[in-house]
Amino acid sequence: MGVGLNATDTLLVVAHFPAYAGKVPFEAEILSPGGQVASALVTAAKLGLRVKYIGSVGDDERGRVQLESLRDTGINLNDVEVRSNCPNQTAYILIDQSTGERTVLWSRPECLRLDPESITPEKIAGARMLHIDGHDTPAVGKAAAIARRLGIPVTVDVDTIYHGFDRVLESIDYLVASSEFPGQWTSERDPFRALKMIQDEYGMKVAAMTLGAHGALARVGGRFIYSPAFVVNCVDTTGAGDVFHGAFCYAVLEGMPMRDTLEFSNAMAALNCTRLGARGGIATVSEARALMERAERRSNRDFASAAQRA
Repeated sequence: MGVGLNATDTLLVVAHFPAYAGKVPFEAEILSPGGQVASALVTAAKLGLRVKYIGSVGDDERGRVQLESLRDTGINLNDVEVRSNCPNQTAYILIDQSTGERTVLWSRPECLRLDPESITPEKIAGARMLHIDGHDTPAVGKAAAIARRLGIPVTVDVDTIYHGFDRVLESIDYLVASSEFPGQWTSERDPFRALKMIQDEYGMKVAAMTLGAHGALARVGGRFIYSPAFVVNCVDTTGAGDVFHGAFCYAVLEGMPMRDTLEFSNAMAALNCTRLGARGGIATVSEARALMERAERRSNRDFASAAQRA
């Protein structure tokens, strides 16, 4: 089950990023569904899990595109709120064909904000895992607190600091943050110390961070695990982190050891980068395992050596 953001993206593919105040033609314009939690749930559903989404969607064309994508994946939408006269969350994403890197411009109108009063135990009960982001902090915080009371493990995807997020962290079992968040939260530049500080303060089972092209780092059982990224022909990095989170949820529920969980999630994220769009390259379990068996890894020496010492 997931509570959090969805978005409908417009991808603008350019040969290379323009210089500041520059002007370049774009090669393609593509409407594509995305969003942090929604894309993670689509990944989990395509990997074979039964999935339910709790969130809000606008009643415009972008909202319809999003709902159709979720419905076609077989996700339970019984608790999705369609907001009248409200546009869906939008992102315009510039994709540099020469590198596959993207720049995101996004907007989410206030009319999409989730009301914590709409999050009830009845909506959460029965899940094997709850996945959230941090945007509508009171609502996702309430969902996480309910899950904690019901004994349901909670994972979170967070990439920036939200007011009151400390109360959310109190209910988290698996923190998988962006590379920037641990340092921003703790004011500690060393990522190893930052993750340790967060885990020691809030007591989550796993404190982890994604590292983009360098893989992922996690602290579990008092030790660090560094998992290098896979080398692929990168077309578009959009949604790689979201797919990582969906794969992470799947791997945890399948009982994979944490090292295998990180490697599998890295493989799924890498394969998604070989296609355009936040959900363009979501792979199967067999495709991810094939990549894990044959592909070259891109290991960061600093993270690898520090993880061995920590």
